[in-house]
Amino acid sequence: MKFHKEGRVSIVLATLVSLGLIIAANYWFGDVQAVKMLAIALAFALMVIILQFFRNPPRRMLSMSDAIIAPCDGKVVVIEEVEDHEYFKGKVRQISIFMSPTNVHINWYPIEGETVYSQYHPGKYLVAWHPKSSTDNERHSIVTRNPKYGEVLTKQIAGALARRIVNYAKVGEQTGQGEELGFIKFGSRVDLLIPLDAKIEVNLEQKTIGGQTILATFNNKG
Repeated sequence: MKFHKEGRVSIVLATLVSLGLIIAANYWFGDVQAVKMLAIALAFALMVIILQFFRNPPRRMLSMSDAIIAPCDGKVVVIEEVEDHEYFKGKVRQISIFMSPTNVHINWYPIEGETVYSQYHPGKYLVAWHPKSSTDNERHSIVTRNPKYGEVLTKQIAGALARRIVNYAKVGEQTGQGEELGFIKFGSRVDLLIPLDAKIEVNLEQKTIGGQTILATFNNKG
């Protein structure tokens, strides 16, 4: 199993804490077997949680120029028409995917094209499924422009546990569908704002696989 580069510090810290916990239990409670076993169990649980969170399993990315592919693993919690005040200044379709702590937390570009907008917004840390988390929480918005199909905004949103958004986007950079966009640590949400005429291919509560699940398809624009 491979682990993502964003987890290096966390994995090292978790290892040190786990070892420290076991050493302390042996030093202070060496004769109390129950305490020693509890310390080992806690250390093991901590390492399992951290390692599974930063896992980076191999996967075959779907490549479809006329489709919008899921930017993350998770569950579809919103499909609705909204008024975007940040970039589009008009009505768009929003698809929101909730990422639980058990999901892989890497984010990928949903379409290929040029990054024309990348903006970080400080904010609150409401639970990721809160309706206002999309506009009030800490977040990073990235717009990818495809010369044939138009623009898609991908929004990384921090949740109550996720206090660290990592974003790799650079304005003017050409990116491919399925390339890594960033990482969100410890539970979060990703919103997509897409053209109204795109055909939705998923349903509410449907689970998504980043880089593989088709969220929507573009109408043929020649």
